[in-house]
Amino acid sequence: MTIITPWEVKGNVDYDKVITEFGVSRIDEKLLARIQKIAGLHYFLRRNIFFAHRDLGFVLDQHEKGNKFFLYTGRAPSGPVHLGHLIPWLFTKWLQDAFDVELWFQFPDEEKFLFKKELTLEDTERFTFDNMLDVIALGFNPKKTHFLIDTKHAHLMYREAIKVAKHITFSTAKAAFGFTNEQNIGAIFYTSMQAVPAFLPSVLQKKNIPCLIPYAIDQDPHFRVSRDVIPKLGFYKPASIQCRFLPGLGGMQSDGKMSSSAGDEATIYTTDDAKTVKHKVSKHAFSGGKDTVEEHRKYGGNPDIDVSYQWLTFFEEDDEKLKQTYHDYKTGKLLSGELKAMLITKINDFLKGHQKRRDEAKGKIEQYLYKEPKKATSLFMEEQ
Repeated sequence: MTIITPWEVKGNVDYDKVITEFGVSRIDEKLLARIQKIAGLHYFLRRNIFFAHRDLGFVLDQHEKGNKFFLYTGRAPSGPVHLGHLIPWLFTKWLQDAFDVELWFQFPDEEKFLFKKELTLEDTERFTFDNMLDVIALGFNPKKTHFLIDTKHAHLMYREAIKVAKHITFSTAKAAFGFTNEQNIGAIFYTSMQAVPAFLPSVLQKKNIPCLIPYAIDQDPHFRVSRDVIPKLGFYKPASIQCRFLPGLGGMQSDGKMSSSAGDEATIYTTDDAKTVKHKVSKHAFSGGKDTVEEHRKYGGNPDIDVSYQWLTFFEEDDEKLKQTYHDYKTGKLLSGELKAMLITKINDFLKGHQKRRDEAKGKIEQYLYKEPKKATSLFMEEQ
């Protein structure tokens, strides 16, 4: 059984079926050619890792007319960051650079507090700080990146959130998220807060600005609801672009996607050292190889189900090298252990640089936190 919700993904995901069920549009060759002409083409697009969208053509239309869009994505802090979390952020970083646009990055630190009984606000506050380091380490432009923390920026966001909430009925929330009458009312209200960054820059600048939201497809229900409401407030319906999941080490059929809930042994975190990465991949990465070396040499392996190869499609940027790896593994020239060794080297090389930048990020958080311009008057009285 396959489950895809904002809080859980399980089973073998059929992305063709997802496109139909979620009502998103496939990113076709015509749209790819248009993106390439404007900004080049990230390998995530070439490899169908970002595979679907809503109204991406509208955002490109506006961009070509000189009405520059902004980006919005985020992270609900509930634990340490793992490699699966990085996929939409890496692409968002490319979008920021390629289109020279601003990014609003939301840390909804109340979400997992509301949805997970075991988490306290002190927990999510600690994870928010920790997760920020991973986002900063990816190299987002501090002059064009604005961090929003829901509990810290509530004075800025709540006024807009209640405008959204007024247009969302409980029946709509139940249909979109599977809520029951036992759901706490904070969780029911939460999606209104998540909608705010999709139009907040338009409010602050007092003009309508297009928004593009990159995210993994499991987060789509929040934004389906938001897209219906935001035009009623007088703003552009936010566009979106969705990516596939990085498979769990156990393979898509068992894990659905990489998740901390699968256990530390089956999850690679951004803070794992080289020895830990080697152990996890060597022991837990599902193999598409044959049972013996002799069989593998004769019949070859199956890269389409092999987790090490699947991960290389996310982290190996060289198209020709990836193509050769596929051929060598399928024909039996490359053994499963050798393929795992390739992945281990690739991941550890990536993490070595990431962890260095992550440590340096501890002194940079203030550069990214959104700060409101000082106003001459308060809300209730004029300055004397």
